Amino acid sequence: MTLVYDFSTVPHYLQIIKKNIFLKHSSQVPVSVCSPSCPPGFRKAARMDKPLCCFECITCPQGEKANQTDSLQCTKCPWEMWPNPTQDHCVPKTQEFLSHEDPLGTTLMATGISSSLVPVAIFGLFIHHRTTPIVRANNYSLSCLLLLSLSLCFLCSLVFIGYPKYKVCPLRQVTFGIVFALCVSCILAKTIMVVIAFKATRPGSQLRKWTRPRVSYLIVISCILIQIFLCIMWLTFSPPFLELKSESNSGVLIIQCNEGSPLAFWSMLLYLGLLASISFIVAFLARRLPDSFNEAKFITFRMLAFLTVWVSYIPASLSSQGKYMVAMEIFAIQSSTWGLVICMFFPKCFIIIFRPDMNSREKLMAKQKNLSN
Repeated sequence: MTLVYDFSTVPHYLQIIKKNIFLKHSSQVPVSVCSPSCPPGFRKAARMDKPLCCFECITCPQGEKANQTDSLQCTKCPWEMWPNPTQDHCVPKTQEFLSHEDPLGTTLMATGISSSLVPVAIFGLFIHHRTTPIVRANNYSLSCLLLLSLSLCFLCSLVFIGYPKYKVCPLRQVTFGIVFALCVSCILAKTIMVVIAFKATRPGSQLRKWTRPRVSYLIVISCILIQIFLCIMWLTFSPPFLELKSESNSGVLIIQCNEGSPLAFWSMLLYLGLLASISFIVAFLARRLPDSFNEAKFITFRMLAFLTVWVSYIPASLSSQGKYMVAMEIFAIQSSTWGLVICMFFPKCFIIIFRPDMNSREKLMAKQKNLSN
């Protein structure tokens, strides 16, 4: 039998209950739970060995948010978004790419532009002294073409800076590959022409007809056409494209150009390495030839520097990502180009500017005679 008490019929009981329930000198009614409410950004979790009404507030895991009070569970943000610091709503992730406003991007851009002016200045110096022996003795026309290609090598690094657009991604690596193929092809042609020129001076040599400038141009064009063919195949079957890469436990959205086909990308780099390796081997074998201005020795040094930079770039690029991977490639482009400029043209510029007495036909013939003896 259940007993039911109707307190409304006994007014003095209500007064007693009110005195026991309400706190003295307080206008607030006490909360009849053993845990406070969980604010947004937290979720409820049951407490062990406590009644069901007792719980504790736990912060949402990384990458999740709770936008309501007393949420029972947290929800993940979309892949392109990330929780705010209080984890009560999602905000767009921070975009990461090598921008022009970034200090690293600004430095590389300024270095590329200023460096591109150096080969142009040397080109002007060669034009002004084009009739002197030191300029004519080292294939003047091919040297001018090499200087222009070196300036383009510095400028092509600027294509990698800025927001990777859909139209820019397919052209970045292709531009780099073709321009560097032109540069290395000029060096390879100069290396071969140095050997042919020395061999052709022997009595009865049949190599005199191969010392014409058109032979060096044919070498350059042939090497570039192969690189162009590789790039066309790359763009046709698996071109580079814009990629938004989001790490699962990171508030950064990496915006980069996916190379499309890794095989095509590494084929392009390996072809440049092949041209540089052939130039290095030929120049190394011809380093003791009686060349008045040590052209073969300079080619050996610059090809060694070129190969060293790009061999060290491979592991560095594989261990980095985002804007730092792009910065590593720009650094490799600029440093290898500087190595070519310094090893190839600085000794000649030094003689033209500071030792004009050595830039004469008499000095050239005397030195050539001493080396032959």
